[in-house]
Amino acid sequence: MRKSGFLLPVASLPGKYGIGSFSKEAYKFIDTLKAAGQSYWQILPLGPTGYGDSPYQSFSTFAGNPYFIDLDTLIEEGLLKKSEVNSFDWGNNKSYIDYEKIWLSRFKVLKIAFDRSNIEKKAAYKKFIKENAFWLDDYALYMAVKNKFGGVSFIEWDEDIRLREENAVKKYTKELKEEISFYKFQQFKFNEQWVKLKAYANKNGIKIVGDIPIYVAFDSADTWANPKLFKFDKNGLPTGVAGCPPDGFSATGQLWGNPLYDWKYHKKTGYAWWVERIRNCYKLYDVIRIDHFRGFDEYYNIPYGDSTAEFGKWEKGPGIDLFNTLKKELGEMDIIAEDLGFLTDTVLKLVKDTGYPGMKVLQFAFDSREDSDYLPHNYIKNCIVYTGTHDNNTTKGWYQELSKVDRKFANEYLNIDETKADDVHWECIRLAMGSVADICVIPVQDYLGLGKEARINTPATLGDNWKWRMADKAFSKALTSKIYKLTKMYARM
Repeated sequence: MRKSGFLLPVASLPGKYGIGSFSKEAYKFIDTLKAAGQSYWQILPLGPTGYGDSPYQSFSTFAGNPYFIDLDTLIEEGLLKKSEVNSFDWGNNKSYIDYEKIWLSRFKVLKIAFDRSNIEKKAAYKKFIKENAFWLDDYALYMAVKNKFGGVSFIEWDEDIRLREENAVKKYTKELKEEISFYKFQQFKFNEQWVKLKAYANKNGIKIVGDIPIYVAFDSADTWANPKLFKFDKNGLPTGVAGCPPDGFSATGQLWGNPLYDWKYHKKTGYAWWVERIRNCYKLYDVIRIDHFRGFDEYYNIPYGDSTAEFGKWEKGPGIDLFNTLKKELGEMDIIAEDLGFLTDTVLKLVKDTGYPGMKVLQFAFDSREDSDYLPHNYIKNCIVYTGTHDNNTTKGWYQELSKVDRKFANEYLNIDETKADDVHWECIRLAMGSVADICVIPVQDYLGLGKEARINTPATLGDNWKWRMADKAFSKALTSKIYKLTKMYARM
């Protein structure tokens, strides 16, 4: 069945206190999705972020980002006073997130709420921490110890707690009891508010598309608590890390630095950790987009300590065996395979064997040198089409930066000339909407006709990513109506 949706990170929602959250603006956005005839809201990973602020480098693959807890809801619950919240500096630029100010303010405010909450006596809280103990205990302890050591990665902690020696775990659990409870409180409130927001979306016919990175961050509770899952040596250091080899975009490749999975160990356990991870995802989302799907077929292993990705080698991943196990344990799953980039025959076979839809990105289509798989006349129905993703420029920004020859090809394919260049985003949206792809997802920046100033992320760069926020009341009634008519015209209601 043909459907469509919007792509917008939670952090990019408008609202008070410096960053998008599970606030009334999130509920209004769902109302906009419904009024525009949409069926999906695709977001980015919801995990707690650290250095670089990337949602793809989280302190836990199970935990939620405390930045997204709506403070006005805590005020309504009597856990905070408006004057207290307003006394902090959240930044004064409504278009961009000032992460330093959020970092310095958010936890202080949440601590005030925690101290007033008397949370440990609440039945719902007790139920939550019991049901989530398999990850929550490790995460809360990890964050508490991390704070005690000044925020450094666990690799720099004292050896006894770095290696999780039993006496050290007992010692810090007792010593940091209050701090551990504070981190559990954050997760409870995150979950409580997100579950309500998701229920509202589902009630209004909107499914949430969640996004999970294939890898976890090295600086995370996942690696510290479960070293057997990864290719680590006896000292708890990676033997290799993830990345991509040199290509036309980078002469030295991409060095991501994530620890690599010990797939032999995972297979031995019946992929138990993956089963729990995906099961947990389906509590949070209706559909899951798995980032870097290629890594399940083959992954690039770069020697730990290398400063570039030049000397890595390809190794075999779990392949279809993992997905057969997940299907056996969890039943049919609504999954999107992020299959962008250079794809080998074995990767294409894996995607086909799983039956999951892959991704088509229009911005990758207009290479005048070849007939690209990303051009709509080459699509199959079982795919998701995007004008661009969170890693792309906005459509307007992309078009302005095209080479002369590629822009000429794009103009011919889109049937526009330079005088209509201001409407290129609408022509690309029409092209995506009219394609045979079962699902069409458009970043909100393209519906709003924004330029490169609204870009979410530029891969392999630091400093200006993950900051853009949508303006309040960005979607007028006229714009929403225009999207509704387009959606209806192309039978995506």
